[in-house]
Amino acid sequence: MESIIVEFQNCFIFILLLFFFSLLSYSFFKKPKGNFDLPPSPPSLPIIGYLELFFSALTQKYLQKLSSKYGPLLNLGIFNVPIILVSSASMVYEIFRVNDVNFSSRGVAAIDESLAFGSSGIIHAPYGDYWKFMKKLVATKMLGPQAQEQSRGIRAEELERFYKTLLDKAMKKEKVEILVETVRLINNSICKMSMGKSSVENNDSERVMILSAQLSALSMKFFLAKMLRNLLEKLGFSLFRKEIMGVSHRFEKLLDRIILEHEEKLDGNQDKDLMDAFLEAYRDENAEYKITKAHIKSLFVELFLGATDTSATATHWTMAEILHNPKVFERLREELDSVVGKTRLIQETDLPNLPYLQAVVKEGLRMHPPIPVFVRSSQKGCRIGGFYIEEKTTLMVNTYAVMRDSNSWEDPNEFKPERFLASSRKEDNIFNYIPFGSGRRRCPGSNLGSIFVGTAIGIMVQCFDWEIKGDKVNMEEATGRSFLTMAHPLRGIPFPRIINPLPCNV
Repeated sequence: MESIIVEFQNCFIFILLLFFFSLLSYSFFKKPKGNFDLPPSPPSLPIIGYLELFFSALTQKYLQKLSSKYGPLLNLGIFNVPIILVSSASMVYEIFRVNDVNFSSRGVAAIDESLAFGSSGIIHAPYGDYWKFMKKLVATKMLGPQAQEQSRGIRAEELERFYKTLLDKAMKKEKVEILVETVRLINNSICKMSMGKSSVENNDSERVMILSAQLSALSMKFFLAKMLRNLLEKLGFSLFRKEIMGVSHRFEKLLDRIILEHEEKLDGNQDKDLMDAFLEAYRDENAEYKITKAHIKSLFVELFLGATDTSATATHWTMAEILHNPKVFERLREELDSVVGKTRLIQETDLPNLPYLQAVVKEGLRMHPPIPVFVRSSQKGCRIGGFYIEEKTTLMVNTYAVMRDSNSWEDPNEFKPERFLASSRKEDNIFNYIPFGSGRRRCPGSNLGSIFVGTAIGIMVQCFDWEIKGDKVNMEEATGRSFLTMAHPLRGIPFPRIINPLPCNV
């Protein structure tokens, strides 16, 4: 498989080089006007700049090495597209504390018509009335404290189902693929919360999970299509359009049916879900912003992909670190036994009383942020770190590097949850810990994501012992994804230590 990936990368670079060398004129590559003090640039290839970086095996690590050698703010242009790489907490502070409004845009979408990361979604929406309205609606109806309290029973049901699945495999001495089961837990919870309980009963949640996985597999292609869009549009060319739109159309077909079913509900007194709330806003002539069904469908696709993939990936890595560090496992289990006991399952309301579990989750996110690099775009020219950043410049923040910076973290490459305990925590710096992004475009679902990760980890440690093949966890990172995933999915045989506990929602 790796040889195929390498062959694809080499072939693609070769074709792209021939294409651009033969078609682009000098005007495409002219230098920006003015004598600005731009950030430094490491040595690069002529014209194509740092294009090869985005085909490297582990982009975030390669970018981290560049920053370690040349500095925390680098100019990495591709053709005539300016890209600034940010790799330190001090630079993140200047951007998101001092210049947050200027960097509140995520730039252009990969493909406007795509439901995922397209122009109708909230992720690439400009900072303005539409984005504020959609964020407010999602926060009020799904992510806010009151909404989360109302949906707590749904998550408890799915957490108990997760436990029973693991117990069933334990009784059969079957291996469990942690990521697969965690994805199903979170996906079912999100589907029930957003589309109602029937979404699991009629297998819509399974269809959502399959389509989300297909989009996730295209994540690096989305990234490249976005970064090179403006340049390629001049040539009438759209990168990866067929693959991306193929999945988008299949998702749209599913959502069209789900929307129709919600619109045909006979009983207006039924429990309202997120889809109902958005359809009400769609029909409301006096709404703060007049949304369309395209807006609703794009929002839901981004919700499914963002909420499920990131939380499941974080759980996967964190559980791998726990099994890779037996002392962490033992201390975490002691805390769970002391606070929760052995007669019932962990529940959300236990989390505030489990400081070590919270520290483990935070440390897992620090070392393995699900999205290792996130993108912003400048609205106007400004100065960062003494250098000039031009208008409409793409900013790449290497979250992975920021949270492994030895200037901010002691032993940054070691898994030490203790660093997040109150007894050993130094003065908080919110700009060196950014697993959910930073600024006003920070992920609004960070609290819900932490609940998913914490309770899933809690169940696996509280209720089961684990046997891993070879007694060693392979912590190698996968290549070719913009999500930070494990190259070798974590598989283990669970052995039950708590059988027939009281359910999560008691």
